[in-house]
Amino acid sequence: MNIPTAYPAGLEQFVRSLPKAELHLHIEGTLEPELIFELAARNGVALPYASVQALRDAYQFTDLQSFLDLYYAGAGVLLTERDFYDMTMAYLRRARSEGVVHAEIMFDPQTHTARGVAIEAVFAGIARALREMRDTAGMSGCLLMSFLRHLSEQDAVDTLDAALPLRTQYADVWTGIGLDSGERGNPPEKFRRVYARCRELGFRLVAHAGEEGPAAYVQDALDMLHVERIDHGVHSEDDPALTQRLREQRTPLTVCPLSNLKLCVVDSLDKHNLARLLRQGLCITINSDDPAYFGGYLLDNYLASAQALGLSRAELATLAENSLQASFLPAARKQELVQRLRDTVDRDRDRDRDRDRDRDGDGIH
Repeated sequence: MNIPTAYPAGLEQFVRSLPKAELHLHIEGTLEPELIFELAARNGVALPYASVQALRDAYQFTDLQSFLDLYYAGAGVLLTERDFYDMTMAYLRRARSEGVVHAEIMFDPQTHTARGVAIEAVFAGIARALREMRDTAGMSGCLLMSFLRHLSEQDAVDTLDAALPLRTQYADVWTGIGLDSGERGNPPEKFRRVYARCRELGFRLVAHAGEEGPAAYVQDALDMLHVERIDHGVHSEDDPALTQRLREQRTPLTVCPLSNLKLCVVDSLDKHNLARLLRQGLCITINSDDPAYFGGYLLDNYLASAQALGLSRAELATLAENSLQASFLPAARKQELVQRLRDTVDRDRDRDRDRDRDRDGDGIH
């Protein structure tokens, strides 16, 4: 699979220094094997793996469904508010160390309520971690409650009905609605009515499309679900007219390169189309998707893509700025973070210029 494990120190330092947002992150997909075993022991959940390494060795996926089977099994250790807090806080601390200043977290209540976990516990644990990081570290975040597309639209409606009484309590963090899980046989049209209702309620809307599904699913997510961002969207390129539309409308694509590699959406990272789409003027962002399962958090996704696709520092900065501009942050906060990013890039450029001048000066004497 050839995922790099080491990068030039200067490149890693540069990417880590860039203020950036993560817009496509499934919080259940941040469950590292060590935490899965810890929560299983705490909650008395039996695991079909003898050790942390045996579980990690099982992370060999042939497609999206083979991953989802293990993903849902791993989520079975999440039972209490404390579990959801611990999982979310572990992700947020790591993300902050990698330069993430804002995270828009997807979570799947249906995965948990189907096991008898109260939706109140799911919201409470994740929200408590988000608020704590915001108040103590200045890292902002919000929640995108996501429907499982392999279940019925009525199940999504029932989940929305169960969550809505909590909206006022979590108004500071619950921003939007998403759609995830397997695309095959589950087109956007299936969720047209529930999305119309979410739109009327004022939620920001995103949806997975064009990962394993065709470009037509991206088109339908835009036209039928009226989403503002497309999660994945790598197959959009198969339709030139759609690609042009995405470019002209600046519709963000939340691309997840290591996920695409791990799930065999691409054969090798150097064949990924994110650089090509970026250079055509599309609003491409880099994200980690389910980092515990796919071999890298946000920093590794940036660095691996830079190495495999020859991304320049200017392009890496553009990807970071795209992530901030495509976020659901208030305009003032967005502007503040974009300026901080541009100042960071300017300082890096000045350091390079000074270093080059000093080196040239040394050569004269």
